[in-house]
Amino acid sequence: MSTMKIKKGDTVKVIAGKDKDKEGKVLSVDKKNGKVVVEGVNMVTKHAKPSAANQNGGIIQKEAALDVSNVMYVYKGKPTRIGFKVENDKKVRFAKSTGDVID
Repeated sequence: MSTMKIKKGDTVKVIAGKDKDKEGKVLSVDKKNGKVVVEGVNMVTKHAKPSAANQNGGIIQKEAALDVSNVMYVYKGKPTRIGFKVENDKKVRFAKSTGDVID
């Protein structure tokens, strides 16, 4: 992908899949594969063997990656598309619904 419109720390809403309409904070972004991990969304169970980090092992719940096309940025409580524009010789993201600069 060229540029990611979603960044780590953004609040997003899931717009497709089993967790549709859930909201959460982006924990990590994989630009190469176009994936994002959202807090509390797309939970999977993982069977872990006992190790130094996890003494008992067992079944662990963790978030799995979602495709970035399945999430939408939330601005002032409403999902919106994101665009880029140059302001004062700096490239900034803006909410397409309102035109407000995000960062």
